[in-house]
Amino acid sequence: MITVSHLSKKYGSHTAVDDISFTVEPGRIYGFLGPNGAGKSTTMNMITGCLSPTEGEVTVDGHSMLDEPVEAKRHIGYLPETPPLYTDMTPYEYLRFVAEAKGVRRDKIADEVADVMASTGIEDMQDRLIRNLSKGYRQRVGIAQAMLGDPDVIILDEPTEGLDPQQRTEIRTLVRELGRERTVILSSHVLSEVQEVCDHLIIISHGKLAANDTMENISRSLKPTTSLLVTVKAAPDEAEAVLAGIEGIESFAVTVSDGGSTTVRVRYPSEVDLRETISFAFSDIRRAVVSMGIEEENLEEIFLRLTNPDGDKESADVDGDGGAVVDTEAGDEADADNDDEDDEDESYHYDPRDYLTDEDMAADGGDDGEEEDDDDDKDDDGGDDDKNDDDYKPLFGGR
Repeated sequence: MITVSHLSKKYGSHTAVDDISFTVEPGRIYGFLGPNGAGKSTTMNMITGCLSPTEGEVTVDGHSMLDEPVEAKRHIGYLPETPPLYTDMTPYEYLRFVAEAKGVRRDKIADEVADVMASTGIEDMQDRLIRNLSKGYRQRVGIAQAMLGDPDVIILDEPTEGLDPQQRTEIRTLVRELGRERTVILSSHVLSEVQEVCDHLIIISHGKLAANDTMENISRSLKPTTSLLVTVKAAPDEAEAVLAGIEGIESFAVTVSDGGSTTVRVRYPSEVDLRETISFAFSDIRRAVVSMGIEEENLEEIFLRLTNPDGDKESADVDGDGGAVVDTEAGDEADADNDDEDDEDESYHYDPRDYLTDEDMAADGGDDGEEEDDDDDKDDDGGDDDKNDDDYKPLFGGR
């Protein structure tokens, strides 16, 4: 669906993204991860055509983002970290505007707007000014605009940033629903969220690709040994005697012994699977195995090992097609203050009008009328805003 080939972005002597390549396959939810300043937002802006690469190419469904930008963008819906909302519009007006900018057929606009509002749960807020909506609802409006035009890929940059736990849960549910019909790329600093929602990870560090595979495969490639916890109905000395006789086990140690049961942590090389052998060995002495499970490395541990320049990292095949983990040592210039501000300042801010053709822009002729809004009103009731919902005349006739 999306092919990123040797993509780089340089600002003078600083390399924000350094020769990364990967493929986004249809029907998956991808977690796009990296520490602050790693180049995530820059990469996403290049993938969506909001920023031109210094080197490399992005193709979407066979269309080059450089040579066929309009066709390529038709396949992508994008929610940047700061939603591109016109706060003096209502959600209904704004979504109609975005639908027209994306080239949705006029006889289909009303139905598409109704569908995305229903999917994102903003129907009750459709006639309220966006400036009067809470941040959670603003995020929903932003996701709704990304869904317009029925794109094959939805790219969401920090969609739950600043939301409360209930709102985060609702957005995660929405992302899962989107993933049933579309490919989703989700960038987030909430690793538990990514682990819960995503089935494939792309991790970058210092502008380089660190991993591109399922979490299970990445974890296996980073761990030379498997740690297995076995609980058996046996005394500690019986358990140790059985395990001592199994070839291939590197080490074992009793962790818990209580009530006639013993739990042992067993370590053996990751390239072999000794679970069946261990189970049969205890069966031979008529001791029941109560439970057996591999200790999985959580996403936070994987993330730190891949993105910490001082940590130990081993080259391994983690992209599923014979590639290797790219060395992420900070040999080149890195963001010294480890801050996302560079990415944000360097990136072109997405605007729905990016979908307009040159002919559309020439026919329009007027300015966008967008007004900078510093109001941070998070009260759905509107607070002390200067403009009220009741006396606002809808641009598109309202409802």
